[in-house]
Amino acid sequence: MNERLFAFVGGERGLWQITQSIAVTGEPLPLASRLDIVKGESKPEDSSWVLRGVTSNERYVTRTEREHLVSSSPPLGRPPATVAALIPIRKSNAWWALGQDERRAIFEEQSHHIAIGHRYLPAVARRLHHCRDLGEPFDFLTWFEFSPADAGAFEHLVGQLRETEEWKFVEREVDIRLQRAI
Repeated sequence: MNERLFAFVGGERGLWQITQSIAVTGEPLPLASRLDIVKGESKPEDSSWVLRGVTSNERYVTRTEREHLVSSSPPLGRPPATVAALIPIRKSNAWWALGQDERRAIFEEQSHHIAIGHRYLPAVARRLHHCRDLGEPFDFLTWFEFSPADAGAFEHLVGQLRETEEWKFVEREVDIRLQRAI
């Protein structure tokens, strides 16, 4: 089994209840009431949608930024983190036509993506999944977990990111909010 491959399965089963799903930019996903996160390959027959991604090394970060991320990022699955968000994003062909150095300049030097995210650690845990090379409909799936008390901070985080230069390259984004089922 590929330990880095994850399937986010929208359907009628799963630990997470979908409380809201909004197409921020582009097409929405089909309706689903629950979300299951499955490690490895998954081919559920009764799902509304399945999004697959792999965890990978951090990209666009310097050594110092990576060390700070690793040292201050909380683990997923913390008991108080009973709310979550799954945000699938696809960037435009114009983004991918840029060189790595040009994307890094927009990502951090102009948009301050990493610096913005650092402000919300350790309240908001996150894990990025890469999908572009898997032929999936999105380039990235970002999974966030936080406590209900930190929901306002999370809203501020995504609001700041959506106002950046980087977000001008986003052509599809769906914001899925979840509550851990009891």
